[in-house]
Amino acid sequence: MILRNVRPWGADAADITVEDGRIVGVAPHDGRAVPQAGDVDGRGRLALPAFSDVHVHLDSSRIGLPFRPHTGAPGVWGMMLNDRRHWRETDVPHAEIVAGTLEQMIQRGTTRVRTYAQVDVDCRLEKFDSVLAAKEKYRDHADVQIMTFPQAGILREAGTVDYLEESLRQGADVMGGIDPCQLDRDPVRHLDIVFGLAEKYQVEVDIHLHEPGALGVFSTDLVLERTRALGMQGKVTISHAYDLGSVSEAVSRRLIDEFAELDVAMATVAPSTTGHLRLVDLVEAGVRVGLGEDGQRDYWSPYGNCDMLDRTWQLAFVNGFRRDDHIELALAVATMGGASIMSHASPRVTGVGDRPGVGVGDRADLVLVDGETPTSAVMDRGADRTVLHDGRVVADGMRVVPL
Repeated sequence: MILRNVRPWGADAADITVEDGRIVGVAPHDGRAVPQAGDVDGRGRLALPAFSDVHVHLDSSRIGLPFRPHTGAPGVWGMMLNDRRHWRETDVPHAEIVAGTLEQMIQRGTTRVRTYAQVDVDCRLEKFDSVLAAKEKYRDHADVQIMTFPQAGILREAGTVDYLEESLRQGADVMGGIDPCQLDRDPVRHLDIVFGLAEKYQVEVDIHLHEPGALGVFSTDLVLERTRALGMQGKVTISHAYDLGSVSEAVSRRLIDEFAELDVAMATVAPSTTGHLRLVDLVEAGVRVGLGEDGQRDYWSPYGNCDMLDRTWQLAFVNGFRRDDHIELALAVATMGGASIMSHASPRVTGVGDRPGVGVGDRADLVLVDGETPTSAVMDRGADRTVLHDGRVVADGMRVVPL
């Protein structure tokens, strides 16, 4: 396959040759060449790495359902109870909602997904099973990792640990944790269970951290301590961490340096808060950083539309980016940044000027999108997109291509 007349990261028009799921050649566009069967007409569109959503709750999605009034109460526990009260209130089977959400993500250019699957004494493995079914349905269109996630905490309700362990037996890829101090109020026991199960089933860890200021730093230090003690460098992600940048500059700098030393990744959802660690500082220190959409129009909030290009705009906006190289950094984080969290075979983003993912040897996971420049693509978020996964077209014109 040759992708003809595309502009890698906004550069001059080129023809990209793909074989066996990899990019094997990038040459100046030859307008005289005769297209062959299977070639893709890029029509001068940008060629970017496909998006990687490394923090999404497919299990709580309401994409495709009518809007409803927001009824959530403040705080993680109140929001969780609101979801628990209402998530069954639909005539559409839960598995169809989850699969439909994943399909729309693929249509818009996301081919790498790390999704949460809530496991607790209410839903048991029902939400996990729906996510597992969606992963299987679109196994040829996207790489999906499933995180078994104790949204209601691990210690507050008897029986939770048993369901978490069963989900790991059934193939969960990542062990989740959440607010060890604020939610379960026993951080040592909470993290002992999280890391213990991860070690037993040889999976990675992802900690959901909403805790503020010094409390968030305390929980983060406990996570770093276990990462170092168990030799789990490169196998731990901290998600959200909204407030780690609100403490002193010295503490924030220490945390960034330890993340880099232990290869602890960060997953952000581009929050509207001002206390997060600075994106440029994280990337320049060598920390793997990825982006996610979080909830998708669910019982937690009405936001989310399956389009990571929209969330890239939000990432640039909340960081106050105006320079083109900074906005392109947001794109790099939304694409290869997340890919490097899901697989260490994918190159991480190493600095503000780094634009990985569309060179010879890279995996042919690409999205072609209209735009004068990468910055204009983020600002305009056009709908003329062609999506490739493993060197095959999996979506075109906002429709999934049957394989």
